[in-house]
Amino acid sequence: YLFYIPTSDGGTLEPALRDLTQPLIDHAEGQLFLNEAFKIIVEEVLHKGTDAEEKVCEWREPESLALLLDLQLRDTGESQGRLLQRVRNVAKYSIKTSHPHFFNQQFGGVDYHSLAGRFLTEALNTNLFTYEVAPVFVLMETEVLKALRQLVGWTDGDGIFCPGGSTSNMYAMNLARYKLFPEVKTKGLWALPRLAIFSSPGSHYSVQKGASYLGFGTDSVVLVKVDDGGRMIPEDLDAKIELAKSQGFVPLLVSCTSGTTVLGSFDPLDCIADVCDKHQLWMHVDAAWGGSVLFSKQHRHLMKGVERAKSVSWNPHKMLLAGLQCSAFLLQDTTNLLKRCNCANASYLFQQDKFYDVNLDIGDKSVQCSRKVDCLKLWLMWKAVGSTGLEHRVDKAFLHVRYLLEQMKKRDGFQLVSTPEFVNVCFWFIPPSLRGKEGNADYQDKLAKVAPVIKERMMKEGTMMVGYQPLGDLGNFFRVTVFSPHICHKDMDFFLDEIERLGKCL
Repeated sequence: YLFYIPTSDGGTLEPALRDLTQPLIDHAEGQLFLNEAFKIIVEEVLHKGTDAEEKVCEWREPESLALLLDLQLRDTGESQGRLLQRVRNVAKYSIKTSHPHFFNQQFGGVDYHSLAGRFLTEALNTNLFTYEVAPVFVLMETEVLKALRQLVGWTDGDGIFCPGGSTSNMYAMNLARYKLFPEVKTKGLWALPRLAIFSSPGSHYSVQKGASYLGFGTDSVVLVKVDDGGRMIPEDLDAKIELAKSQGFVPLLVSCTSGTTVLGSFDPLDCIADVCDKHQLWMHVDAAWGGSVLFSKQHRHLMKGVERAKSVSWNPHKMLLAGLQCSAFLLQDTTNLLKRCNCANASYLFQQDKFYDVNLDIGDKSVQCSRKVDCLKLWLMWKAVGSTGLEHRVDKAFLHVRYLLEQMKKRDGFQLVSTPEFVNVCFWFIPPSLRGKEGNADYQDKLAKVAPVIKERMMKEGTMMVGYQPLGDLGNFFRVTVFSPHICHKDMDFFLDEIERLGKCL
């Protein structure tokens, strides 16, 4: 932008003119900065960050990284050039979660249609609570939730997008309590009997956190036994419910899991639903990880019986690559239970005499006031590839797992923890120095130290990322989640080669 501004004294801008033009100059500079910053994002994150020849991470120790980034905030601003270098540093030293060798979490990869939706969401910067400020997204969220419910098997219902699966699970616990004891909303916990929640040892930790946060207490969470594959045993659930009743508890909710975090196990929903019907308990399905199998005709049998649940959590930002965060809480209820439980009827937002249908003001369903738009990224991606494309994405992940298992069997030192039911492959790598020594007294202790050392080495070299953990009595083992549609057999081979290279000398 060029400005020619005549001045009264031939050289000094009038204060009024300066006040008028400065916002225009700031706006122009801001747009130029955004354009240059976007170029850096595309180069560092979307080009280098998805290139298998580049590093997954540029590891720095915390003190060194903090010094390099110069994190301290100061009174005066910085030049555009300095700020652009800061953008580049942030991109360079962040983990490249879209990299084909990032196997560390249950998110990763990039869908560019979804990413466009995320950019648009940020640019529009609106709040999804009333139709007047978010008309497009109120209608869009309603339609996307409807489509997800139909995949579950419900013709009608309710729901909301939440800030993560943990919050969705807590919504279920809170709603189940309100449904059984609506007076809790006004009278609080003192008026309630001791309530019991049932889940498995492999369930997400948000069940324990939710019990604490919502006032149930973690002692109210009853852990049901699982079989060798990590699946809840319905017979033990029935016995645990009867025991809880005899101890003075009021059984409230069963939190099943479709795709446990570590093993990827799917609880037998139909049989659990029979137990819930018998005892009149709320059945919730945490399908944050595994819910996307519902797109697949070949694999949706893993969630047989899900339509009998009262509520479902589902994170499309995981297997579907919708991008963080995209987490849906789905309800079979048609009585407006969600709003009745959470509403506060704020008259400055939810006026009842508006000129449009006030039922479109959906904000009182949420425990939040400010709520980010999370439906656009999923809607745009779904529009781009269709349900068929998302089904192919799910099926391809299972094929990747099959290939990985076949290659593991051909190599020495790879031992499965269990046969995968989903796309979680859990295994130990046994270095040559430990092979044939399984009977030694210190074998398990030494084996448990292998995964942490290999993980440290791969992080410091920046070649790859994969998670590890113990589980019950089992020592540390690797868990690789294989689901990104952008990886290929070459990446699977690299994964195995790299584990061998980094661990063969231990």
